[in-house]
Amino acid sequence: MLTNKITVMTALLLAMAAVSTTGCFSSVGPSLGIFSVPIPVTPYWQKLQEDRFHVHERYARVPILGPITEGGPVKALDPPSDDEVWRALERANQTQGGFPFINETQRSNVTFIKEKIADYIDPPRVVPLIGPAQLHHAHYKCTIYYTEKRIVGWPIPHTLLDEDSVEVVYIDHNHFHMVGDVDLGKNNTHY
Repeated sequence: MLTNKITVMTALLLAMAAVSTTGCFSSVGPSLGIFSVPIPVTPYWQKLQEDRFHVHERYARVPILGPITEGGPVKALDPPSDDEVWRALERANQTQGGFPFINETQRSNVTFIKEKIADYIDPPRVVPLIGPAQLHHAHYKCTIYYTEKRIVGWPIPHTLLDEDSVEVVYIDHNHFHMVGDVDLGKNNTHY
């Protein structure tokens, strides 16, 4: 009986020693103290930060292009991408799918119609940190046709299907064109 108790106590002592010296709580080397405990982050905040970076990296910057050539086409760059239109729709509606099993939103059969409604260039001016430049504006009206399915799971489970959903989003694409020689007026003096 005594050897049984000693065996159990030894096994418990070895198990406690093994558990206490693994992972973030190692007793060997420098310790970070309370900062060695990982802090869980919800997927909502992680996706929010990833979306902010994605928009900043692709759409939030204004490019600076070369000067407009004489007699060349004065047209805007590419129209908005499908990804840009979809993200603008999500920002406008403040929805991104809902809560799983409680209130979910699914969108399918999506069609994008992009129309250019304005394309014009401002006169040359001096822009800080850039120098003499012209701002080129392009305004687009993007119509999104889709089928929306809402699945409500509480308090009474049911499904709502809207096959003719339509949303309109307006997107502005602006970029700068450098200007070679700016007419400074009558008092064109150089020092």
